[in-house]
Amino acid sequence: QVQLVESGGGSVQAGGSLRLSCVASGITYSSYCMGWFRQAPGKEREGVARCTSIGNTRYADSVKGRFTVSRDNARNTLYLQMDSLKPEDTAMYYCAADRNSGGNCITWAPSAYTYWGQGTQVTVSS
Repeated sequence: QVQLVESGGGSVQAGGSLRLSCVASGITYSSYCMGWFRQAPGKEREGVARCTSIGNTRYADSVKGRFTVSRDNARNTLYLQMDSLKPEDTAMYYCAADRNSGGNCITWAPSAYTYWGQGTQVTVSS
């Protein structure tokens, strides 16, 4: 049984920081592309950051320079360090695992990601 469990969300003032974690089980974590996505009310789910199986990373333009994705394959854990948070970062944040890209993270399309966590809420006030 595959499980992705996010934690670390919360409420913070603009300019603050949060660190999200996602613990995976039931998959060979080290071979998966992993991604962070977010969805605000009334908006489509969008990719925020992704990390290949060997640690190469990419970011959405809206978070570049403020967010850092990393992974610990020994702990089956994906992280998202979020700094200089803005009110527009408010959303439900999800981690996801892509089974089909061979660990290479070739797309931002949510439909390409096989497994999803339940999400953790991030709220940034001005």
